[in-house]
Amino acid sequence: MACSASSSSSLFFTLSPLARRKSDTSNPLSLAIFASPNLKPKLQRPRAFIVSSRRHAREDEDVIDERKKQLLIERYGMDPVDFLPEAPRNNKVLGGKVRRRKLLSPEGMDVRPMMEVVKGAIFDILQVAGGCPASLRPGRWLDLYSGTGSVGIEAISRGCSEAHFVEMDPWVVSEVLRPNLESTGFLDFSVIHTVRVENFLANAEQFLGKAGPFAYISVTPPYTAVDYGVLMDQLSKSPLVGEDTFIVVEYPLRTAMSESCRDLIKITDRRFGRTNLAIYGPTWAQKKRKSATLRTVRQKAPLLVERM
Repeated sequence: MACSASSSSSLFFTLSPLARRKSDTSNPLSLAIFASPNLKPKLQRPRAFIVSSRRHAREDEDVIDERKKQLLIERYGMDPVDFLPEAPRNNKVLGGKVRRRKLLSPEGMDVRPMMEVVKGAIFDILQVAGGCPASLRPGRWLDLYSGTGSVGIEAISRGCSEAHFVEMDPWVVSEVLRPNLESTGFLDFSVIHTVRVENFLANAEQFLGKAGPFAYISVTPPYTAVDYGVLMDQLSKSPLVGEDTFIVVEYPLRTAMSESCRDLIKITDRRFGRTNLAIYGPTWAQKKRKSATLRTVRQKAPLLVERM
């Protein structure tokens, strides 16, 4: 939408990319407007400000259907509103080659980056389980429901040779994910699949050819948008999963996760507030992780004795 006035200062209105992506011509509930006064360059640079307005808001717009709400409470043990927290302000790479590099994370969108404490725990566990605490063992990473690409980018930074990002929203891909890959210099080591995860898994061979299974797979979906039982069953039957693959699954409370995924066993299952984290891997990884834990205990034991 555009509007102008013939005077000493003109006013222009344009729909922002976010508004263009989310707006529905049949039901315009929200509108983002940019206004720029056309002042003289010598006196002042043009300034942009954002005005948001809502029209024809339905009375029941913010009321969640009670039946659906009850089902969500029974299944996950929390109010549906809890599934839509604000995106964390800090979204950055935590370790590796581009440590501390900031990533785009639009506010007010359903693109929610993984919490830093959860992401940090994932890579610490994977590095120890893989036998190399300083970095990930070489391999390819599959980032399902990638959103901002935070997890896959972290994987490349820490040693993965390549990452595949599966994100169904074209706007998120072009305005968030791809710019994040460009800013970190990882675009040449990445493959973006703009498709639904279910379709990607069902047609894995078509997308990847004979590339073989991934070394790592991360599953971080919107909690209320998937059936975890169906999703894990689809993964267990997929050629993307090999005997040495690690699978990371972020899931909500009151979700029953199996103890195995095909030949992989659950090597850890931890809770971080309202988020649970399960990691599946080969049996040899469980042994390495236990050995590393035992070494840490033995190293700390003399210090504990001295303090006593």
